[in-house]
Amino acid sequence: MTFQGWILILGFVAILLALTKPVGVWLFALYEGRRTPLHIVLGPVERGFYTLAGIDPNAEQGWRRYALHMLFFNVALMAFTYAVLRLQGVLPGNPQGLAGLSPHLALNTAISFTTNTNWQSYGGESTMSNLSQMLGLTIHNFLSAATGIALAFALFRGFARRESKAIGNFWADMTRVTLYILLPISIVYALFLIASGVPQTMAGVVDVQTLEGAKQSLLLGPVASQEAIKMLGTNGGGFFNANSAHPFENPTALTNLIQMLSIFLIGFGLTWTFGKAVGNTRQGWAILSAMVILFLAGVTVTYWQEAAGNPVLQHLGVAGGNMEGKEVRFGIAASALFSVVTTAASCGAVNSMHDSFTALGGMIPLFNMQLGEVVIGGVGAGIYGFLLFAILAVFVAGLMVGRTPEYVGKKIESREVKLAVLAIAVLPLMILGLTALSSVLQQGLAGPLNKGPHGFSEILYAFTSAVANNGSAFAGLTANTPYYNGLLGVAMWVGRFFIIVPMLAIAGSLAAKKYTPESAGSFPTTGGLWVGLLVGIILILGGLTFLPGLALGPIADHLAMISGTLS
Repeated sequence: MTFQGWILILGFVAILLALTKPVGVWLFALYEGRRTPLHIVLGPVERGFYTLAGIDPNAEQGWRRYALHMLFFNVALMAFTYAVLRLQGVLPGNPQGLAGLSPHLALNTAISFTTNTNWQSYGGESTMSNLSQMLGLTIHNFLSAATGIALAFALFRGFARRESKAIGNFWADMTRVTLYILLPISIVYALFLIASGVPQTMAGVVDVQTLEGAKQSLLLGPVASQEAIKMLGTNGGGFFNANSAHPFENPTALTNLIQMLSIFLIGFGLTWTFGKAVGNTRQGWAILSAMVILFLAGVTVTYWQEAAGNPVLQHLGVAGGNMEGKEVRFGIAASALFSVVTTAASCGAVNSMHDSFTALGGMIPLFNMQLGEVVIGGVGAGIYGFLLFAILAVFVAGLMVGRTPEYVGKKIESREVKLAVLAIAVLPLMILGLTALSSVLQQGLAGPLNKGPHGFSEILYAFTSAVANNGSAFAGLTANTPYYNGLLGVAMWVGRFFIIVPMLAIAGSLAAKKYTPESAGSFPTTGGLWVGLLVGIILILGGLTFLPGLALGPIADHLAMISGTLS
């Protein structure tokens, strides 16, 4: 590890902390439905949309109606994307003449982008036409991200409102988030990427002459527009198979830093928005403190392991850290930081290959996802997932002090605890169940490139990434088969919507409750003790649940490596 590497890591966190309140203030205005400076230009667009769609933005919905509209919208989007991908071969915007996708790959991809997972069982530049990238995938990057933020707003209202049956209007939340934050930032962001050398063209291929005099065909397309929202919306699906390790997606150290910042930007801001919504911004800062502690711990382990390198190779005379699978223009520190950022959020974009990390270095991205990706999490999904753990933590605190637990003025009773447990239990049940199944069936065992612990890690990583709606992968797994496309599609759908529905039920239950003011017997939820309890609950649940799986995979892989055996 180097001093420059730590300056990058700590500077990265400092920039985000400085941006937390400004972003949170903007998000709070959208949460309340107030005007912003952009309403002068985009206000008529918003009103026109409501008129055309027949929507009254002031007609609020209970949690069941909010959930029903959200599910209907996402199912319709998934069906539309499936049709675009299947018909790709006969649709325009296909300069390479690529054929339509197979049924199982089209369904997997449609589910993937609908659920904000962006898992890719294909190479983007060799499988997707320009039209499919724009109409089928980039649009999802906006709408799946907006869905996550809208759902976070709904849960915030559950905590903030008193004796109310409504938690907002799904269509109004979606429209405002898309128009007033995702779209304007993405336009500016895309222009920055174009200026930095990222292509934005409808051309398919350009032929160039190499220094050796040979001819090489370079694939192009509308890359910058997809790259911007893929990062800002924590989507992660790359235009190219190499994702953000490709120089056409991430050409410089500056674009690499901006991409990492944009992954976390909205997640940081939403913590402040939550605190403001419940009338105490210290609540938001406490949540962010717990997130940052977990994040820095993960970065420290990953950077340490990657900088230490592989002892087997060092014994053979190859000195230095582990540069396998990393871009020289980024190096170890920026690659390690990016890997933790993208898996702490539900992004999944990569600037290095996680399959080539050291065993423990690759374990941290895996463990980040197994915690439910609540360290910062996806836009909206991170904060509402974290609040589920907060409900459990305050319940445990209530047991310790012997009274009904309270959180931000709402009593947490058996209904909320049961729903939170139901939502949190989705991850281990799906991840461990599907990993176990694929570790014994012939179709599952045909997928991993490696055998032994590392091959097991490839299977475990795939289902962890799918259920956690991340989308990154240990690339050694051959996933474009009916078996893996089918099971991973199920995992992504369950991992998204089987958490959302119980969460919205909690929002509805909390909104109907009376406000309970803090008293001398209330457990404080803004100080260091609360932050420590949150961190402990998250680590204990993740550690106890997934430690056996990690022991069979990356931990066994690490012990083999230090004993001189490589997979």
